[in-house]
Amino acid sequence: MIEDLIKYRLAQAEESISEAEFLFSAGKSNRSVINRAYYAMFYSILALQLTVGKKAKKHTGAIALFDKHFVKSGLFPRSLSKAAHRGFELRQMSDYQELFAINKKDVQDLLEQARIFVGETQVYLKKHRNGKGA
Repeated sequence: MIEDLIKYRLAQAEESISEAEFLFSAGKSNRSVINRAYYAMFYSILALQLTVGKKAKKHTGAIALFDKHFVKSGLFPRSLSKAAHRGFELRQMSDYQELFAINKKDVQDLLEQARIFVGETQVYLKKHRNGKGA
């Protein structure tokens, strides 16, 4: 059951990063790219949390659990924590702040960080799920 849910969350992450890449390459709105890039990282975090039996009720709690269980322990680099926090901040601002504008370079940077985040999550889960290939 947990392995199936991990696979489901990873599939959501992959779909979200693919959508973000498509939207970016098609010149669609920065808000849409930010949203999908952030959610790629968020779904990755949800997959990771399943491996430690934790579940947060809010996005900020999910990121905090990622930091506690995966970054502070040295399993993931601090740069991924920064990427998740930045993605959350940009998604919040682009979704809720009036007249929010962000330049294309910042969107491109977040998209690249999200690609790395998803990739590192996949590598970690394949390596550390007792050979189950999650």
